[in-house]
Amino acid sequence: MRVQFHGAAGEVTGSMHLVEIGEGAAARRVLLDCGLLQGSPETELGNFAPFPFDPAALDAVVVSHAHIDHIGRLPLLVRRGFRGPIYAQDATAELMPIMLMDSASLQEGEAERRNRRRARNEPEAMPLYTREDVPAVLRQLRTLPYGKRTPILDGVDLQLRDAGHILGSCIVELWGDGRKLVFSGDLGPDGTPILRDPDTVREADLLLMESTYGDRNHRERADTIRELGEILERAWRDGGNVLIPAFAVGRSQELLYWFARHWDDWNLARWRVFLDSPMAGKVVEVYGGQHALFDADAQAVWRGTPNPFRLPNLHITRNNDESMAINRIERGAIIIAGSGMANGGRILHHLRHNLGRRQAHLVFVGYQSVGTLGRRLVDGAKWVRIYGHDYRVNLQVHTVGGLSAHTDQRGLLAWYDHFEPKPPVALVHGEDKAREALAGEIGERHGVQAELVRPGMSLDV
Repeated sequence: MRVQFHGAAGEVTGSMHLVEIGEGAAARRVLLDCGLLQGSPETELGNFAPFPFDPAALDAVVVSHAHIDHIGRLPLLVRRGFRGPIYAQDATAELMPIMLMDSASLQEGEAERRNRRRARNEPEAMPLYTREDVPAVLRQLRTLPYGKRTPILDGVDLQLRDAGHILGSCIVELWGDGRKLVFSGDLGPDGTPILRDPDTVREADLLLMESTYGDRNHRERADTIRELGEILERAWRDGGNVLIPAFAVGRSQELLYWFARHWDDWNLARWRVFLDSPMAGKVVEVYGGQHALFDADAQAVWRGTPNPFRLPNLHITRNNDESMAINRIERGAIIIAGSGMANGGRILHHLRHNLGRRQAHLVFVGYQSVGTLGRRLVDGAKWVRIYGHDYRVNLQVHTVGGLSAHTDQRGLLAWYDHFEPKPPVALVHGEDKAREALAGEIGERHGVQAELVRPGMSLDV
């Protein structure tokens, strides 16, 4: 068994790892994730490059969860020749059509904008893929529950375990030719609301482990929630709106959960709360149908009043007209909109109307990749460009890191501690600063040299 790393190897997007079991003509090839590269325009151009392998030669794909940096190139993979099964956990499979159709729509919209601005001698911009490419992906989907070891190819078994990151997120266990590979996917922190804690895994011959926050520890969640309530109170006193860029899957639902839990404490009834994302609205419906996967606390909140997804002042926008109408509101609105890194989607329109307002507040509740608008704002940019126009940043910017859906260094090390004996580790899904810090801790604690893998690198299992 051998793993070749082709994405999220030194960065946090574009997850893609090729596993080969056996040799020669009898080799079986399984792709773990096929995610979209996100970040700067230069980074995103890499999505158009040929795959570093023949898609038609793949036997199967396994996806860890439904975030677009893990599934966003699947339509391209299928269009370029992949015809095998795509394995996903049940809830992930339910989320995938929502995520991929939204991604395709964004690709089409970006190509249309570029074509409106292009010079006569420039070639026509083409989308990476379109909504017409998505149904072919869905036809190849095969769903699996958590905890069931399943033969997927001759001599190859697969089991999915709960990663506690978003609904349906998975730790992947793959057996073949007497070896066992474990891929952590994206691991959530213990105690994350709504979701159960990540499952423990005890045996592996090689571990592919995410390292997004390998160099830091999150604040205690109670302190983070208190900070969020304080920001809302300050924004109300300032007389402005609160903008929250949030991923449609996971973060948006968690925010609504905390609003329900602190409905009275934060005097939420005085606000108008907008979930300005048709995709997030559809995801809320999926969460509602999958509440059997919730943890015990979330089950209790789900049965209580108010229900997180039916807050009396919650408005889930369904079309562009409803979204544009929000921008006529100058105070008293909490606007949750995608994308989570402010590199596309409806949040950009709300930023255009609120960046110059000193009374407005912008709250980041998740990781911001290098090259994104979100990262520039977090880093203190005074001017930013949106759709070709420059905007002065006057609003107040907050980073609430303790709401991350990724576990921190402490959590990653604790999860690794369950393995016995300690397997070799390849650190993926992290920038080098985070990976180096985590590798140092693993080496000091256990004497294991963790590999900081690069695109094109291979490791034997």
